[in-house]
Amino acid sequence: MTTNESKHSPSSQTAPTESAMQPVYLVQGNNNKAVDDEIDLRELWDALWQGKLHIVAITSVFAVISVIIALMLPNIYRSEALLAPAAESQGGGLSALAGQFGGLASIAGINLSDGATDPTTVAIETLKSRRFIKTFIDNHQLLVPLMATDGWDDTNNTLEIDNDIYDVENKQWVRDVSAPLKPKPSDIEAYELFIDDVLSVSQDKKTGLVNIGIEFYSPYVAKQWVDWLVTDLNNYMRDKDLNNAERTINYLTKQLNSTSIADMQTIFYQLIEEQTKTIMLANVRQDYVLEVIDPAVAPEEEAKPKRAMICVLVTLLGGMLAVIFVLIRHFNKN
Repeated sequence: MTTNESKHSPSSQTAPTESAMQPVYLVQGNNNKAVDDEIDLRELWDALWQGKLHIVAITSVFAVISVIIALMLPNIYRSEALLAPAAESQGGGLSALAGQFGGLASIAGINLSDGATDPTTVAIETLKSRRFIKTFIDNHQLLVPLMATDGWDDTNNTLEIDNDIYDVENKQWVRDVSAPLKPKPSDIEAYELFIDDVLSVSQDKKTGLVNIGIEFYSPYVAKQWVDWLVTDLNNYMRDKDLNNAERTINYLTKQLNSTSIADMQTIFYQLIEEQTKTIMLANVRQDYVLEVIDPAVAPEEEAKPKRAMICVLVTLLGGMLAVIFVLIRHFNKN
C-alpha cells in the first residue's frame, strides 16, 4: 500500500504542467509587444521627408502672416527722464525736532513724526495716484489723445484718431460699448490705461534715483508728457507743502499766543521756523521734490513692437505645427 500510494502521489510527477509552462508564453508575448511599440526614427524621418512640401508650405504661410502682422502694428516710442531727490526736504528738520521735543509736543496735540516720511516715496506714490493722474489728464486735455489714438503720422507730426471711437469734426465720443460703460471714457478707464500701458515709474533703491517713462505712438508727445509730469508733480507737492505750512504756522501762532509755558513756547518757535523754511524753499527752488538729472528727449527709434522677434516666433510656431500635422497625417494613414 505504501509503494502504490507513493507511485500515484502528486509530488512524484515529473512532467511539466500547463500552469508551469504558461509564464513562458506570456513573457514572449510582452517582449513582442514592446518591440512593436518602439518608435522607429527612420520611419519618422521618412514621414517628414515625404511631407516636406506640406511643412515648407505651412511654414511659409506663417512666415508671411508674421511679416504682415509685424508691419501692421504701430510703432511705440519711449521717452524717459532721470530724476534725483531734492537736496533738502522738510522732513530733516522736523525729524530732529521730533527726537528733541516729541514728548512736549504731544502734550499740545502736535505730531512731529509725520514729517519724517521720505518725500521721494511720497512723490512717487502721488504720481501714481488716481487724483493726480485725473488732474493731469484734465489740465492738459489728454483724454482724446490717450483713449482714441491708434497711430502717428510722422510726415505731418500729428496723431491719428480712430473715427470709430471719437468724431473729430463734431468733437463727440462715438465708441460702441456696453453698459455700464459709456461712449465717453470714465476717469477710471483713463487712469487704468495710463498706468498700465503708458506710464512707468521706478526707483533705484541703492542710489535713490527715479526714472519716469512714457510710451506712446508719437515720440514728441511722449517727451512732452514726461516734461509735464515732472513739472506738475513738483508744483503739486510744492502747493501741498505750502498750504500745509501756512495752516501750521497759523495754528502755531495761536498756540504760542495762548500759552505762557517757556518750554512750549520754545517748541512753537522751532516749529514756526521749520515751516517758514519750508515756505522759503518752496518759493525759491523750481525742482521742489525731484530734480532733473537727465531730461527727456524725443526718441528716434521705436521701443516696440519687436518685429524681428515676432517674425521668428510666429515662423517657428508654424514650423512646429506643420511637423505635427505631417506626423499625425502619416500615422493615421498607417
